Amino acid sequence: MNGPIRHLAATLFLAMLALVGMVSWLQVIQADEYRNDPRNARVVAARAGRERGTIITADGVVVAVSEADPSDPRVFRRSYPEGEQYAHIVGYSTALFGNTGLEASKSSELVSNRDSTISGVLNAVLGGDLRPRGLRLTINDELQTVARDALGGQTGAVVALDPTTGAVLAMVSNPSFDPNTLLGIDAGPAGEALENDPAEPLLNRAAQAAYNPGSTFKVVTAAAGLETGIAGPGTVYDDVTELALPGSTATIRNFSRGPCADGTQVSLTTAFARSCNTIFGELGLQLGAEPLVAQAEAFGFNTEPVTDFPAATSTIPAADTFTDALAAVAQTAIGERDVRATPLQMAMIAATVANGGEVLEPYVVAEVFTADATIESRTEPTVLGRAISPATAGALAEMMERVVTGGTGSRAAVSGVRIAGKTGTAEVPGAAPHSWFIGFGPVGAEPGQPQIAIAVLIEEGGSVGEDATGGTVAAPIAQAVLARFFGRTG
Repeated sequence: MNGPIRHLAATLFLAMLALVGMVSWLQVIQADEYRNDPRNARVVAARAGRERGTIITADGVVVAVSEADPSDPRVFRRSYPEGEQYAHIVGYSTALFGNTGLEASKSSELVSNRDSTISGVLNAVLGGDLRPRGLRLTINDELQTVARDALGGQTGAVVALDPTTGAVLAMVSNPSFDPNTLLGIDAGPAGEALENDPAEPLLNRAAQAAYNPGSTFKVVTAAAGLETGIAGPGTVYDDVTELALPGSTATIRNFSRGPCADGTQVSLTTAFARSCNTIFGELGLQLGAEPLVAQAEAFGFNTEPVTDFPAATSTIPAADTFTDALAAVAQTAIGERDVRATPLQMAMIAATVANGGEVLEPYVVAEVFTADATIESRTEPTVLGRAISPATAGALAEMMERVVTGGTGSRAAVSGVRIAGKTGTAEVPGAAPHSWFIGFGPVGAEPGQPQIAIAVLIEEGGSVGEDATGGTVAAPIAQAVLARFFGRTG
């Protein structure tokens, strides 16, 4: 074979190899992407013909179900009986807009194998169960309802966790939307209206939106002080009316614009209960950037959340970006400037204090069950790491209890239950402040005793507006959820 023929043969071989490679890539690697693309016309027929598993709450309320079409039992229609109540958690499965929420992340369990795909055919040949699996959530419908009612029409979120396991007991984001309006092939206008709504009803504010945490971040700052030994609950500070920030003309003042206590000296515990910015700004200056950032990261900041539902990362600037900027450290120590946290993250911080310092992975799917109601798998608690020592957690729990018994969080108190908390009022340039409350109960729980941790966030003061604080707006919402959890009326 002469040279030109060898070159031609090699060229044809390489072209064939490239063609085979491209076809294999499209049919194997990218098959799911093209199959699930809502622009694929075959998706409409495929999804209509496949049953999806039922999703129920911890207390048995059906929140997603597939029903056979009376005129054609081979065609199934998805529906969401609770409408807006679980829209952000469960998501939706639609022909036009694809899948979101658990409908997306747990699609492999929820979808029926009654189809002509390779996996479906193999499953049928091998005698596998072709029926879809169902999901039992960790969410308690009663708590979910109370949280939504307590939020009312205000824009914000509530997250409640079991501190001993990481299970999500309630997760509410407002405004919400009804996923049933997106199900039909003529749902285009409804979807477009939701996407263009300036109120962003599709956004899960509980887990996918991050805000200045305001004074709730003082739990992190106090933890850093306790862990490093720089401060303790009884450490005394000069009770100044304003704190001058080094290298800056800026100052930090308390919400009252006066001293924290009597203008002489004040302990860290009292400053925490009264949410005094001057004292925690001073503690931030004593700590410096590195210990403060390290403590925040130990709680979960700057790390992509490990969850079975979509969640955004809470952030704090890297320690080396604070070089020669002590003013920024002090402002960060009180939860302002560039620190951002999701309500989920702040609920996890409260839960970490409650359980003695370990960070647990949050999750919303408790069990996967077969069509015969047999439990196929169960989620086990996962410890992600230790943020603080048990001793620090105990000291913080006592400080947080003082917030509720004699500080800014008194409106979160529940009769007969030891509740710990921290309020926050985060400044928003050109708008009313965000109102926060985080907490847990009962303090000092016995082994096996039910516990709950909670975070409440109300954007721009909600219905109160400019005069809103975490204690006046967010704490009463938390109280409603806590009281229902403990079976109290107040």
